[in-house]
Amino acid sequence: MTVLLAQISDLHLDGSERATRRAERVMDYLRALPHPVDAVLVTGDIADHGEEAEYEEAARILAAPFPVLTCPGNHDARPAYRKALLKEAPDQGPVNRLHHIAGTAVLMCDSTIPGRDEGRLDAQTLDWIDTQLTGLQRETPALIAFHQPPVELHHPLPDSGMLEQPGQLAALLDAHPQVVAVLTGHAHTAAASTFAARPLIVGPAVTWTLRMPWEGDRPADRDQPPGLAFHVLGDDRRLTTHFRVVL
Repeated sequence: MTVLLAQISDLHLDGSERATRRAERVMDYLRALPHPVDAVLVTGDIADHGEEAEYEEAARILAAPFPVLTCPGNHDARPAYRKALLKEAPDQGPVNRLHHIAGTAVLMCDSTIPGRDEGRLDAQTLDWIDTQLTGLQRETPALIAFHQPPVELHHPLPDSGMLEQPGQLAALLDAHPQVVAVLTGHAHTAAASTFAARPLIVGPAVTWTLRMPWEGDRPADRDQPPGLAFHVLGDDRRLTTHFRVVL
């Protein structure tokens, strides 16, 4: 069966009217679609300072009649994220969740290193990914989502904070052919590449858009509208992605 997923990333909610309105516009757009998505994936940096009030606002903005799946980014703080967004007891451990959406397994993984911009899938998370994938039926397709891209994107800003030790994840994926793609955020630019012989899709940001080196010296373009991605996973396990902006 065909699965339709939306991906948003890097909301950076900070209590400002600008950040709030941009996130609200994107979610209003998604709620109003004539054909609803099966789920929305939010790939990190939901809050800007990792404060409980920012996650309380996120919970309000992200409320929807369809599943909204989240993972943390380097601006997020695990205890406040768990308490105010997930309504769980605060905890410092990685936040990893498996979701089953229309016959597809979606693994939302925690690649954050508290206090650092770089990412890493630690041993606990890699073991968790391996266990979840091993437990799936062979015919179940899977998507893996986390925050920091595992490859260079050819801009010094995101490339200085990419996923460390990506070879560990690549080796794990080699053992699990049902993983059809990897989805990340963090870079504030829509991008497509490959990783471990699979599509790697980097979702655009809600808050501001990264200007590439060949576009000029000013990296943060705050005038661009919020962006999002639509991922269509067909019966043939082919992932097709469409990018949109919300005016």
